[in-house]
Amino acid sequence: MSAIEDTQSKRAGLSTRESRLLSRLASEGHQIISIDDIETTLEVPSNTAREIASRLTEKGWLNRLLPGRYLIIPLAAGEEAIYTTHEYLIATHVAEPMYIGYYSALSHHGLTEQVPRTVYVVTPTRAQSREIHGVPYRVTTITERKFFGFEPTSIEGTTVHVSDLEKTLVDCADHPEFCGGIRELATAMVAADEQGCSWRTVGEYLDHLDNGAVTKRIVYLADQLEINLPTREALVESFTSGYSLIDPTHPERGPTDSTYCLRINVEPAMLKPTES
Repeated sequence: MSAIEDTQSKRAGLSTRESRLLSRLASEGHQIISIDDIETTLEVPSNTAREIASRLTEKGWLNRLLPGRYLIIPLAAGEEAIYTTHEYLIATHVAEPMYIGYYSALSHHGLTEQVPRTVYVVTPTRAQSREIHGVPYRVTTITERKFFGFEPTSIEGTTVHVSDLEKTLVDCADHPEFCGGIRELATAMVAADEQGCSWRTVGEYLDHLDNGAVTKRIVYLADQLEINLPTREALVESFTSGYSLIDPTHPERGPTDSTYCLRINVEPAMLKPTES
């Protein structure tokens, strides 16, 4: 008996309608489906679609991820039906619209050597952070004005939006607590510079964001790291008068720097890359 035949014998059998549903959805490239997908594919009412989803879950052919969202479990998952898919694909169902950001985007762009366990989901809508298949999904709700600067990327044949290189830096300067702190951002800026980051675009994003603390952090780090910002003069002119923390993940202490209107609450030497 082949491995697939053995798997089929271990799982609860499928009705003709259930088999047709899964075959059709799988052939169309679906890994994650909704109740609406079942309704449309089988041309059945919503309550029937929910009953079908419930039965398929009990039989081990679907795995409920979120209310009304299910992961199709392929035969190759084995007799225990243990299977998951790429975390970013699941993230697209956690919130809509959305993009992958912060620490996750740093990792995606190769700007950090760390491998964050949490998937950071950015959205202008209300959505709940949750854990799915043992993976934490951290939802950050932002204003519509901040919801820009992302690009499509293909994950297992499905389009997922991820913040672009420049917006990733700006977002992390906005919320250092979501990227491991200001030192991690400094490391990312060095890596981004080596990748050909458009610092002019960073300046445009900062202007669009219009957030004093974010602009100050980027300019300060760029100066410390000897990165040339083509719009530095305009960015400095936009500084707000209040003093912001260079790293909000650290206690509010340390000297103030009037040049940047920042409280330097970390050792500046910590922000510079170490010699390899």
